[in-house]
Amino acid sequence: MLRQYELVERVLAYDPDADEAMLNRAYVYTVQKHGTQKRASGDPYFSHPVEVAGLMTELKLDQETIVTALLHDTVEDTLATTEEIERLFGGDVARLVDGVTKLSKIETMTESERAAENLRKFLLAMSEDLRVLLVKLADRLHNMRTLHFIKSEDKRRRIARETMEIYAPLAERVGMYEYMREMQLLAFEQLEPEAYATITGRLAAIRSEEGSQVGAIALEVKQVLAEAGMKVEVSGREKHPYSIWRKMAERHVSFEQITDIMAFRVLTESEDECYRALGILHRAWQMIPGRFKDYISTPKINGYRSLHTSLIYNNAMRVEVQIKTKDMHETNEYGLAAHWSYKQGGVPPDAQVGWLRDLIEILDASHDPEELLENTKMAIYQDRIFAFTPKGALFQLPKGATPIDFAFAVHTNLGAQAVGAKINGRHVPLRTPLGNGDVVEIIKSRNSEPQLSWLGFVVTGKARAAIRRFVRQKERAEVAAIGRKLYEEIAERLPSKIGKKALADAVKRLKMGGEEDLMVAIGAAKIDDRQVMEALVPGSAANLPASEEWPRQQRAIAVRGLTPGMAFKLANCCHPVPGDRIVGLRRPGKGVEVHSIDCMTLADGVDADWIDLSWDARTDGAVGRLRAELYNRPGTLAEMAGIFAKNHANVVNLEMTQRENPFHTYEVDLEVRDLAHLTRIVSALRASDAVAQAERI
Repeated sequence: MLRQYELVERVLAYDPDADEAMLNRAYVYTVQKHGTQKRASGDPYFSHPVEVAGLMTELKLDQETIVTALLHDTVEDTLATTEEIERLFGGDVARLVDGVTKLSKIETMTESERAAENLRKFLLAMSEDLRVLLVKLADRLHNMRTLHFIKSEDKRRRIARETMEIYAPLAERVGMYEYMREMQLLAFEQLEPEAYATITGRLAAIRSEEGSQVGAIALEVKQVLAEAGMKVEVSGREKHPYSIWRKMAERHVSFEQITDIMAFRVLTESEDECYRALGILHRAWQMIPGRFKDYISTPKINGYRSLHTSLIYNNAMRVEVQIKTKDMHETNEYGLAAHWSYKQGGVPPDAQVGWLRDLIEILDASHDPEELLENTKMAIYQDRIFAFTPKGALFQLPKGATPIDFAFAVHTNLGAQAVGAKINGRHVPLRTPLGNGDVVEIIKSRNSEPQLSWLGFVVTGKARAAIRRFVRQKERAEVAAIGRKLYEEIAERLPSKIGKKALADAVKRLKMGGEEDLMVAIGAAKIDDRQVMEALVPGSAANLPASEEWPRQQRAIAVRGLTPGMAFKLANCCHPVPGDRIVGLRRPGKGVEVHSIDCMTLADGVDADWIDLSWDARTDGAVGRLRAELYNRPGTLAEMAGIFAKNHANVVNLEMTQRENPFHTYEVDLEVRDLAHLTRIVSALRASDAVAQAERI
């Protein structure tokens, strides 16, 4: 553990103007506050914040960050208060400490809820000052270094899993690769102990068998470059054990089949020398096609810059080579922290924090803890591709991203209004995966809106969160509209006219958040008519017998056809179309299920609230289902399709349900305008020589 004077000397070594007195006060304060508290290792608890502060000095961070690291656990684990810290160390330190402070454990919450709430607070604090993230990452790294002292295996695995899923990806997203690699290695040891032992054992064996092969290859690379007049630094190492394990899992190969286990780093003086060194190495050894990446001209989203290539060394061995300048290397290893050092003024490049804005959008759009965790993981832990707008703006997206993901990455409104896309000038479906370097043009319409079906193929957390948010808002608005119409019917049954004051009083009596909340509760059948009447006019429903037949709607609620909305769902059992007499089944917490009045399954709806419905005059049709028995001979299917086309009916789904010579039976879902349109199609099918029998299902 660092002693007080050692910590202060470390800071003064890179920042002679640091406030030595404040550093000393903070060290003494954390020692006094944590007192006799012990860690699982048996060490004094204050050794942890001191070591975290030591990690911050290695990154040469400013004095406020060092003091925050010393104090980051005092508010949670001792009697210290944020007000006291502000009085003793200033507002900036108090704000940073409050941001890093973890939420107290809430026993009534599930593990995922605790993790999500902790992450929610963390992201909000991080958005205000990114130094919160730096201290938190150092805090987690030191906790991982001492994780083996915790006796409970379940607890060790839970912490390791959280580190692997949240903190290591966050470290990677801000370019702190040293932190990321060590976190992954320590978490890997806990989560996959057998795989960890096997891979580290194999790497140790390779080291002993092949001796200084890594050193020999590094020396030869340096000599080849020196002969070309270049003065460079070259170092080599085996690949990271977790990286090897991931590659084995992704490619479904054994350890022996992993050929590029060794990686080498070439450090040059300038950017021009990086490209020159690349050309020299490609002439000296054969490069592997498809394995070259230029992150200098197109940096990663976290600001990482380097040239990556893979070479075949001595006609047998594959080796990976990274070529970068010394400045690039320093920034790459410590990323965001390099821009928060005392001498940089704390202004990280916009490229390194753009992804953070996406996380905050996800935070605002997420509905529950599980959704927040899912969308955040999607946003911070996926391999990337590069795609361009027609004007040349570059966007980095996860592998498998679609034009919808691209549209939401450009702007939330563009994603919401997307109706089509062009990739490299060619029209494509919206679910088409993007490739590296694609030029993507989004076709939009002001009348368009996000579709629920998009959730089946989008891969970015930002797009998923925005779509879900829109769906929830639309569903809430539609349920509230149903509730308002039902409320008007209820109000008309009361003995006196209901004014705004009576409605406001009813909202309070029912403990609703507002008038809209009441309408949503009515529309979703969360409260019944009797409760609403009693809240509006106390005593109005008290003397009514429970068995009394309540008068129902005098006006039917209108439903659109092909786009019934989130609050309405056309039933799959009877496939109602405009022209059918329809009724709605409303169950608590669910949308209204629309059935034709003669549907056989309505008998199962005794537990639901029945609502009188009608078709909206603006209805744009619906999907009807037919069953057709065709003669088993060439051309009959084409003839049936011709009948559909002649009657301007679009086939949504076609399925052969039975094959029994001389007949084939098909079920067909058709987009039709109304009942008359569907009836004409059935009549045309029956009149055809190709069709033995046709009927509506």
